[in-house]
Amino acid sequence: MDKALQGIRVIDMTHNQAGPACAQMLGFLGADVIKLEEPKAGDVARTVHADKKNSDSLFFLLFNANKRSLTLNLKTDEGKRLFKEVIKQSDVLIENFGPGAMERLGLGWDVLKELNPRLIYATIKGFGSYGPLAHFKSYEPVAQAMGGAMSITGFPENPPTLVLPAIGDSGTGMQMAIGILAALQQRHNTGKGQHVEVSMQDAVVNIIRVSLRDHQRQGKPMERHGNQLGHTVPGTTYPCARLDGGPGGPNDHVLIFCQQQMWKAFCGAMVRPELVDDPRFATADARWDNRAELEPMIEAWTRSHTKHEIMKVLGDAGVPCGACQDTGEVLADPHLKAREMIVDIDYPTRGVYQTVGCPVKMSESPAEITRPPLLGEHTDELLASLCGVDPDQLKRMREAGVV
Repeated sequence: MDKALQGIRVIDMTHNQAGPACAQMLGFLGADVIKLEEPKAGDVARTVHADKKNSDSLFFLLFNANKRSLTLNLKTDEGKRLFKEVIKQSDVLIENFGPGAMERLGLGWDVLKELNPRLIYATIKGFGSYGPLAHFKSYEPVAQAMGGAMSITGFPENPPTLVLPAIGDSGTGMQMAIGILAALQQRHNTGKGQHVEVSMQDAVVNIIRVSLRDHQRQGKPMERHGNQLGHTVPGTTYPCARLDGGPGGPNDHVLIFCQQQMWKAFCGAMVRPELVDDPRFATADARWDNRAELEPMIEAWTRSHTKHEIMKVLGDAGVPCGACQDTGEVLADPHLKAREMIVDIDYPTRGVYQTVGCPVKMSESPAEITRPPLLGEHTDELLASLCGVDPDQLKRMREAGVV
């Protein structure tokens, strides 16, 4: 079966998380993603987060499935020549080096667009290529701080809090994937490539737009509210019992979000039908005003059941809720496994490990997850097929440190 992006060749010159996540998503969707790495060490993520001797790190493996690895030393003239030959036959290049790095190599957008006018040149930077902060570097926490996400996360009595889900890294990568797909469609219409840029700060600002709306509505910076969802009751997390019936642990909680039209169903699930028409709780505003009385009733009920029991009861009743699953529960979740979001991969130097699959489900081109590449695993075949390099030339180039 043809894949959605079959025939599209992507050169992945990225590291860490934002760029690799973007390129991997394109690979999930069927693009031929070639990860370009330095000959000796490769992507720093292979070793910097090492967790097993003589194996690439799980961090690297999580973001580099569905790719092939090509090693080239771009600090050599021959390495640059081969790179340019590859670029002439490619559709997309993704890079997230520090500001000016590609230009210093002589491989910036102005150069490569002349070699391949159809090229989509995708750049991920902390603060973008223009604006007062363009020369600043960034990582995930910096993007969250500067994008406003930390200021609205956490409980009011605590300092601004980092969100561990990588909205600045993977969030940027997914927005870049959208930009690349749009540029490919425009190229389909015009025949012309273009430069696509997403900054990490911009990506975070895009994600927190509702909080920016609240600032404008209230005329002041948004305050931190912990897990409370607006003025909705129930509309937060509630403690639950453990599976063995004892007091719950730190993740034995359930998130319940019950809007007005669900109130009767919620009371029925809680076996408290008398609360439906109780004037203290009959409307959303009344429940909020009298939450000091209502919240203990809800908590007494949740503490007598496990989080999964409550989720089933409320889910069957049509009340949105979610068990607060820890990472182990997510990895073992039968629903996620049924949807191939948690999959097993066999890697030569590690064996079988679990990884995250493709969240985009397409009826005509379902994603197939393939293992990440070993460093330089596909160098010979790629240089032979794309650049016409023969075995003797490859031997010489290896001795010279080009590949």
